[in-house]
Amino acid sequence: MNELEKVEHINTLFDLYKELLTDKQKSIMEKYYSFNLSLKEISDELNISRAAVLDAIEHATKKLEEFEKKLKLNERNQRIAKKIQDSSLSEQEKEELIDEVLYGIWSINRKIFKSNQKN
Repeated sequence: MNELEKVEHINTLFDLYKELLTDKQKSIMEKYYSFNLSLKEISDELNISRAAVLDAIEHATKKLEEFEKKLKLNERNQRIAKKIQDSSLSEQEKEELIDEVLYGIWSINRKIFKSNQKN
């Protein structure tokens, strides 16, 4: 995966899972990936060290990958998008696609609920 693909991947995961990060992680990730600020600019703005910024980015990225490994939202979205692009979907395939989306939503809500109960 080249650097551009990596950034796109992290941005996709961030869009899907940002609400599961801490407020500080969200803020730093948004500044770095969405607003393209440097580590120094972020550290100056938040009055923390560049090392702390880098650590927060690395930790948040790891968390996003863990969320994807468990919840598989991005994987599911890519599968669904591929099916939708196929213009020859039958009515049954469309119904299966809708069922998959609904099951995904139900599954995610259940996992988040269970996670919140543990905390």
